[in-house]
Amino acid sequence: MTGRPRTPPLVRRLLAEFLGTALLVMVVIGSGIAAQQLSPDDIGLQLLENSTATVFGLGVLILMLGPVSGAHFNPVVSAADWLLGRRAGTGMAGSTVGLYALAQIAGAVAGAVLANVMFDLAAFQLSTKARITSGHLLGEVVATGGLVLLIFALARTGRAALSAAAVGAYIGAAYWFTSSTSFANPAVTIGRVFSDTFAGIAPASMPPFVAAQLVGGLVGLALVVVLYPDATATADNAVVPHGGAGSVESGRPIDGTDGPS
Repeated sequence: MTGRPRTPPLVRRLLAEFLGTALLVMVVIGSGIAAQQLSPDDIGLQLLENSTATVFGLGVLILMLGPVSGAHFNPVVSAADWLLGRRAGTGMAGSTVGLYALAQIAGAVAGAVLANVMFDLAAFQLSTKARITSGHLLGEVVATGGLVLLIFALARTGRAALSAAAVGAYIGAAYWFTSSTSFANPAVTIGRVFSDTFAGIAPASMPPFVAAQLVGGLVGLALVVVLYPDATATADNAVVPHGGAGSVESGRPIDGTDGPS
């Protein structure tokens, strides 16, 4: 009898989160720089080019790295996984959430530097693009809340395999229906501080954006609990199933069985 696949070791999951977040930020900033250069006089076209690249890039990254780490690429998603599943023992361990967040933030900064260097800009720079208005902050609450609700609704209803398409589509749409252009991710927000381009965000704007995203994450999680009261059973299937039926630290087979076939 052969054993079934088990949850990948933590170091591999952290590498996947680092790499995925780095490549996501590289896509966001790189496509923003390209859009600014190709369409310098049309901000609407710049946003269309930037959002289209992000939709496709995010979908590919979820497909490529999801089976290793779940493809969170977002501290809010990791924290929501832990909060939703902590009582039932189906979510991430608290210590792993912290490590995921560190890997995601480090990856985001690395992705920003990589994008800058690719376009022959200074590797390390700080954005001067201020984004703080009450409307922008409300936009981040809406964008992040909707993202969390979508991810855990897909997990609960057995449709996590659709996450690459659905999450990409949601982020692409939210670029346009939110005033903030849907950062919806603290790690990505921190990374974009290091790009003084169309895609950047000024350092002073970053903390309020992150605070709004955390609020949005709690709102989204509350909606998940109300709409799907038994969602705790599938918490660890977000964004893509990558572990057993129990905690991500349990080492159980990926399909949730308790032993080899």
